[in-house]
Amino acid sequence: MTGLPIVETQSGDVSADILTNVISIIDGQIFLSADLFNAGIRLAINVGISVSRVGSAAQIKAMKQVAGKSKLEIELEAFAQFASDLDKATHNQLARGQRLRELLKQSQAAPFAVEEHVVTIYTGVNGYLDSLEIGQLKKFLVQYVCPLLDPYLQKPPYVQKPPYVCPLPDP
Repeated sequence: MTGLPIVETQSGDVSADILTNVISIIDGQIFLSADLFNAGIRLAINVGISVSRVGSAAQIKAMKQVAGKSKLEIELEAFAQFASDLDKATHNQLARGQRLRELLKQSQAAPFAVEEHVVTIYTGVNGYLDSLEIGQLKKFLVQYVCPLLDPYLQKPPYVQKPPYVCPLPDP
């Protein structure tokens, strides 16, 4: 028998007794965040505290290739608020994390396809958007990513059909 427990937290408090008991008996949990949802990020999953036994095994290869570094850069924001003086490299990494978070925002009426996620995360993680202001990101996506994914244009073979494996160089 499979059970799917759903527990609501009060004000995002994940240390409540019932919640910790449920966490101790299940293989993984997904924490949805009202703050992320209200900021336009869909799916509003708090990746910092969500845990999965499956992990990245559920992702397509292309997404695994591009999304590995994104969690660190997005989660760094939470720790940076406690630091008073940050070096230039840390500021740059924080700015990249803010851009990545902005790239994940999507409207309810037009969710991203997996190909769009792969291309946009790749550009953000690899620094191609570092010179853009956050307000310019949507324009970039409309001008460059949307045409790349147009069904009437000839695409590279790794974007045409699953598993969308990008020919990326080894790090």
